[in-house]
Amino acid sequence: MTLSLSQPSSQIFVPDQSDQRRALARTTHLGIGAHPDDLEIFAIDGILECFQNDDAWFSGVVVADGAGSPRHGRYKGHTDERMRQVRRREQKKAATLGEYSVQLLLDHSSNAVKSAERAVIEDLKRVLERTQPKIVYTHSLTDKHDTHVAVALRVVQAFRELPTDQPRARLLGCEVWRDLDWLSEADKVEMKLTGQEHLQQALLGVFDSQITGGKRYDLATLGRRRAHATFAQTHAIDDVTGRVYAMDLTPLVLDKHLDPARYCLQLIDGFRADVEQRILRLGRS
Repeated sequence: MTLSLSQPSSQIFVPDQSDQRRALARTTHLGIGAHPDDLEIFAIDGILECFQNDDAWFSGVVVADGAGSPRHGRYKGHTDERMRQVRRREQKKAATLGEYSVQLLLDHSSNAVKSAERAVIEDLKRVLERTQPKIVYTHSLTDKHDTHVAVALRVVQAFRELPTDQPRARLLGCEVWRDLDWLSEADKVEMKLTGQEHLQQALLGVFDSQITGGKRYDLATLGRRRAHATFAQTHAIDDVTGRVYAMDLTPLVLDKHLDPARYCLQLIDGFRADVEQRILRLGRS
C-alpha cells in the first residue's frame, strides 16, 4: 500500500526506484526538516552514516514548501510557485546524491506548520508509522526560525499520538539558526564527522537557489562544523574534521506531560549553572 499524504502537491521520491513500501520500511535514520536544504545542514550525521551502507538507510522529510525564500540573481524574478518547483528539484538532486532511501516533500505552507494544522501532524504520524526509524533528526527547539521550531513541535506531537505499541525512536533537535555549543556537556549530543568533506560540500552545493539567492549556507555550514571540531576541547588536538550538536528531545516523546518550553528552560538553566560555577570557582581570591 502506498503512503497517503494530505496535500495533492506532495511528492514521494525514491532515488533508486525501489518499491515505495520497501523503501519506507528499510529506513533506519529519518530527517524531518522545514525546508529544502535543512536536512543537509542538520542531519548530516545520519546521511553519512547511511551512505553506501546496505544495513542503514537515511530518509528525508521536508514539511514546508519553501515558497517564501529570499531570491537574488537569476532567481530574482521567480514567483513563489516557481521557487517551490526549483527547491523541490534541488532536494531530489540531494536525495539522489546522498543515496537516500526516500525523499518526502509534504508541501505544507509555513502558516499551516506554524498554526499546527491537523493535516501536518497526521502526515508526520503516517510517515513515522511507515518508516519506524531508530533515530530521527529534526530542528532544535531553541532555533530562532519560527517554522523550524514549529516543525520540531509538530514532530513531538506526532510521536506522542502514535500507537503505544510502536517503538519510539531517539529524537534529536539539531542546530541551524543558532548553534548548540552552549549546551552543558551533560546535555549536549555530539555527532562527530570524519572525512567525506567532499560529499558534505556537494550536498550543500546542490541548493543553488539558496546560495546564489544570497546566502552562503555551504560555506557557513562547513565552517561551523570545522569550528566545532576545533573549539570542542581546550586541551586536546582535533580528533575529527567536524562536529554537529543537538539536544536530546527523546524525553518529550516518552513523557507526554513534559512541557517543551519548560524542558528547554531546564537546558538553559544547565548552561547558566555552568557559567556561574566557573566564575565563582575562579573568582575566589
